[in-house]
Amino acid sequence: MGIYLSSPKTEKFSEDGGNARLRYGLSSMQGWRAGMEDAHTALPDLDRSTSFFGVFDGHGGKVVAKFCAKYLHTQVLKNEAFLAGDLAASVQKAFFRMDEMMRGQRGWRELAVLGDKLNKFTGMIEGLIWSPRGGESNNDHVDEWAFEEGPHSDFAGPTSGSTACVAIIRNNQLIVANAGDSRCVISRKGQAYNLSRDHKPELEVEKERILKAGGFIHAGRVNGSLNLARAIGDMEFKQNKFLPAEKQIVTANPDINIVDLCDDDEFIVLACDGIWDCMLSQQLVDFVNEYINVESNLSTVCERVLDRCLAPSTAGGEGCDNMTMILVQLKKPVSSGATEGEQSSSGSAEESAETETK
Repeated sequence: MGIYLSSPKTEKFSEDGGNARLRYGLSSMQGWRAGMEDAHTALPDLDRSTSFFGVFDGHGGKVVAKFCAKYLHTQVLKNEAFLAGDLAASVQKAFFRMDEMMRGQRGWRELAVLGDKLNKFTGMIEGLIWSPRGGESNNDHVDEWAFEEGPHSDFAGPTSGSTACVAIIRNNQLIVANAGDSRCVISRKGQAYNLSRDHKPELEVEKERILKAGGFIHAGRVNGSLNLARAIGDMEFKQNKFLPAEKQIVTANPDINIVDLCDDDEFIVLACDGIWDCMLSQQLVDFVNEYINVESNLSTVCERVLDRCLAPSTAGGEGCDNMTMILVQLKKPVSSGATEGEQSSSGSAEESAETETK
């Protein structure tokens, strides 16, 4: 659903990068939509041994997706669990932290700065008036999100929201965290394995939580409006004060999937549903394999996917959404004991694979 343009915006934002462990390319395109609500993060060197990639598909506006792209990885880094080596716990807490940070005067101001020009100006003015003394909030190395007094101190958080699908690679381990219907897929010997599950309201575990929290499902949508069961933001669905964050009608609680990488693993794809609505996971993996060794830049492969998915008109609906795709090609490890690693990790990826759905 949404407002469509009379002709699609096919200009693309594309980027390439990498390090000794991997190389990546990404591309995003507004397409037929009246606005661009996708955002992304690509940091091959989150720290010396860790890479971070994420796609965020906004709904009801762009600000929550942009907020996540700006701040989610910083909260992963700052969490005590990350410092202790527990990446899964740190990323889970970072997802919940996004909702916490978007509340109150400070949350309102940060979202306003990421919004349209009028809100951006207002947010900057309020920042000059109400921001904490000493500029402590600008220090990325301290987990400070100081409370601010101001006209929006009681702001409950945004009614708009965003999916979040994140892949963190450290050494030979891959951690995927997902809330919503963006998706992460790995190619292992040319076979596609879904490393995330699309959180649709009709899934039994989602339906049970929604109903227990006092919500309902109508026409495949939560309370008749949202076609996702998990998302960051969407605070109107998170107002039950007697329930923890993970048990609200809509929750930011991500599914976490941990995979031990092996020599058979070729590349990872992170993409929003604008891609998955048009291609099955295996179709996309096959398409990437057709071009990954032909094109010099991985972003060009992503651009080819976006062009392949773009609909010729808005008549059908599919291929009319914003589109974002990150392609991460894994360089072969030089570590010893690869055979043992292959045997154990091959099972973990296959066990975590979900049945392919559009």
